[in-house]
Amino acid sequence: MSGSSAPPGPSRLPRVVIAAPGSGQGKTTVATGLMAALRGRGLAVSGHKVGPDYIDPGYHALATGRPGRNLDPHLQGEERIVGLLRHGATVPAPADVAVIEGVMGLHDGAIGREGFASTAHVARLTGSPVLLVVDVSGASRSIGALVHGFAGYDGLTVAGVILNKVGSETHEAEVRQAVARTGVPVLGALRRDTTLDTPSRHLGLVPAAERAAAARRTVDALAAHVTRAVDLDAVLAVARRAPELPAGQWRPADEVPRLPPATVAVAGGSAFTFRYAETDELLAAAGLRVVPVDPLRDEALPDGCAGLYLGGGFPEVYAADLAANVRLRTAVAGAVRAGVPVLAECAGLLYLCRDLDGHPMAGVLAASARMTGRLTLGYREAVAVGAGPLAEPGAVVTGHEFHRTQVGYAPGRVPAWRFRPRPSRAHGVGAEVEEGVVDGNVHASYLHVHWAGHPGLATRFGAAVASGPATERPGHRAGK
Repeated sequence: MSGSSAPPGPSRLPRVVIAAPGSGQGKTTVATGLMAALRGRGLAVSGHKVGPDYIDPGYHALATGRPGRNLDPHLQGEERIVGLLRHGATVPAPADVAVIEGVMGLHDGAIGREGFASTAHVARLTGSPVLLVVDVSGASRSIGALVHGFAGYDGLTVAGVILNKVGSETHEAEVRQAVARTGVPVLGALRRDTTLDTPSRHLGLVPAAERAAAARRTVDALAAHVTRAVDLDAVLAVARRAPELPAGQWRPADEVPRLPPATVAVAGGSAFTFRYAETDELLAAAGLRVVPVDPLRDEALPDGCAGLYLGGGFPEVYAADLAANVRLRTAVAGAVRAGVPVLAECAGLLYLCRDLDGHPMAGVLAASARMTGRLTLGYREAVAVGAGPLAEPGAVVTGHEFHRTQVGYAPGRVPAWRFRPRPSRAHGVGAEVEEGVVDGNVHASYLHVHWAGHPGLATRFGAAVASGPATERPGHRAGK
């Protein structure tokens, strides 16, 4: 193992946070390339993402060869962040170094909450040094003033700077000279390279799972780009100066009771790429057999399927292909009629509707879905309304919404959640909003919830799966 004879263990975990002054500066480029470059040196690298994002961790997983993980105080609770970091750096094997990619600007968090759940917040909770990625394409000496401001703001230490989109040797020299006056070392300078741009669409980057070989080539190119332009030894030296982590490691087996064995199918493939790694780990720790199902390709649910989890993704991009898989749509509808517990989250909600942009879906819910031009994005605090397989009425959870679709329900539905008002309407709701639907054994909603922060949800859903199909209840499924 390069640089040490044995992994350092989770308490002495070398680690670094990759942050930026704002979005679009190149955090994902640098973080993913750095993960892959360090792995190329023979190091075991644990990749993490601040915030609720599902897409960046997919690229982290390609770069590191292990699950990409999220660290989010809003979704998981401040008290679990260190334990989840240690868990990610231990499973499936001890890591030599952790690279934590930030979100938005370094100090930007939940609106109206003084930076709560920001990159800076997570850096403080984990005692991790910060490397600031700065897009210098539109400035030169002014970058010194920017770094000076970040280095002294709010008591957070910036341990180094990585310059991105440098135009020329002259440009780089001018920026380096200006930054040198701040006392913050420049650890790398990446030239502009449009061939490294990753394709995007309406909700951000195209997920790695949808691009397969192309995504692998992108990650390899990023590794080479970072290896050429960044002083990896200096980055590792910064990471190794991180203090010992506090005690306590998150373990899924400690969060859920052991249940009778049963099979739960989880949606995967190109249309359903959004699922936190800890979701599967909690279900498996409860004794359930987790079986991936691709609604684009598979024509049947697994034998003995006793539960169905339809997570997030992009069904709107694949609506015609999902509609064409009549056999699986029919199997899902049959499982619902048989009382199999079903949890549908965002993409799953759309799949259970009668139709999506005119394409027939599973027809489980008396609802229609369509794409819109409006982005719905933000953290949520939600109270469960209807009793279903995920939550009992009155249960309080934290989650987030992230979609450009809208669902129209038939009258008389029982909502899944009631969102509490938040301080900013731009990233919250100005009044209580009822969202989703609970219908017997089905819980369907736009709300993404991280089960590590709410293990009671995993316990309730797992228990519903393990106890066998529920008695079918009359309702408004399939247009009733």
